[in-house]
Amino acid sequence: MTIRRGLPPLLLSLMAVLAAACTSEEAPKVQIGTVARAPVSEVVEAPATVGARATATLRSPAAGTVAKVYVQDGDKVTKGQILVRISSPQARDQLAQARRAERQASASPRAMSVAAAPGLRLPAPNLTASLDREVARGFARARAAARKVEDRRVRAQLLAAIDAARTQHRAQSAALNQITRDLTRSVNRSLSQMSGQIGAGLGGLTASMASLRSASASQARALAKAAQATVDGLVVKAPFGGIVTLGGAPGGGGANLGALLGQLPPALAGQAGAAAGGASGGGAAPSAAGGTIASGVPVSAGDALVTVTDVSKLSLSADVDETDVLLVGPGVRAEAELDAVTGATYKATVTGVGVTPKEGTTGGVSYPVRLALGAGTYDGGDAAPAPKPGMSAVVRLTVRESPDAVAVPASSVVTSGRETVLWVVRGDGTAERRVVTLGAQGEAMVEVTRGLTLGERVVVRGADSVRPGQTLP
Repeated sequence: MTIRRGLPPLLLSLMAVLAAACTSEEAPKVQIGTVARAPVSEVVEAPATVGARATATLRSPAAGTVAKVYVQDGDKVTKGQILVRISSPQARDQLAQARRAERQASASPRAMSVAAAPGLRLPAPNLTASLDREVARGFARARAAARKVEDRRVRAQLLAAIDAARTQHRAQSAALNQITRDLTRSVNRSLSQMSGQIGAGLGGLTASMASLRSASASQARALAKAAQATVDGLVVKAPFGGIVTLGGAPGGGGANLGALLGQLPPALAGQAGAAAGGASGGGAAPSAAGGTIASGVPVSAGDALVTVTDVSKLSLSADVDETDVLLVGPGVRAEAELDAVTGATYKATVTGVGVTPKEGTTGGVSYPVRLALGAGTYDGGDAAPAPKPGMSAVVRLTVRESPDAVAVPASSVVTSGRETVLWVVRGDGTAERRVVTLGAQGEAMVEVTRGLTLGERVVVRGADSVRPGQTLP
């Protein structure tokens, strides 16, 4: 429930005197006051919880045994300080296997070269070569025989006939060879096209095999890197300076998380455990081991080992009602009172307003508001102790403030539908209904930004019973 509260108005000297006489035993039903200036503050009240700057629950990256614990509950640690060491032969064996797989994947096998594709080509044959030689020998014998003929005329005719036959044979042989060469060229063109297609196919196969080898090598490197990270995580170090708590921070669900992580392969469980143990703004789950973290205690992947809380800067997380949250913004000043520190007030400043609603128990919704928490003082002026994360508080946010407002008591205001009304005393002493606009609204006093002027007389008590034209005291 939101409560609006104002600063003490100090208006005893500014309040109007009573205008009607009354008996000493009974206060008058209607009281009149004079409009004056006064400081008015509108305050929104909301429940809140103290939070730390950061909280990290560090978890075991793999199944093993706690080899050594270097800290105790409540110790202050610095960033990078060794907190716990885990012994995990299984994780180291996984690393050795991953490195062997990486070396095998990185080895360069004999590459298939596209240049190795066979080049197919037929030689140009000479089908008439042997026949030409045999025919040439026959023509030579015929010419020798013709030269032995004694009759010159007959001898000349025989030689001429032999030469003509030889010429005809040469022409036929040349034609046959040309046909053979043309056919060979055509066949070689077809073979060349086939050879190119075969080469392209071999090239695609080579590229595919290279891609597979590259993917396999990348996967092997990733697994080796994850295995190395798991082994490195066996030495648990503080991610930042803070206060140590052995095991997990208060909260539920850690045992279930540890059980689930324990079912994963060691490399993946290490990564998931490291991610789950990262810095966070809230509490994490308790150790899945279910007992105190000490040397010799077995742990599973994901078991909470140590929680580090940075309390160098404290904050407040408040739930502001939807009816008030639009008045809240970064820089708004506030004061906080802690249940654990009675009589002390802590300074605070709004640093951010969330947009995700949270359903309230009464059916409405509230919104998260983050505040930086400052130092506190007791009512007597002494310094108050620094609170601890998780403590309950009530914050009062000064959402509107007017140090020199035209102010009237909150009891003067009458709400009529969507209008805000005051009863003003006319000069003739009768009541006038006046619609006004309000600014800052404190618990005791409210600011009137429009509709009233200083010095006017208004009804400050019994306004609900006044009627237009009524004679006022």
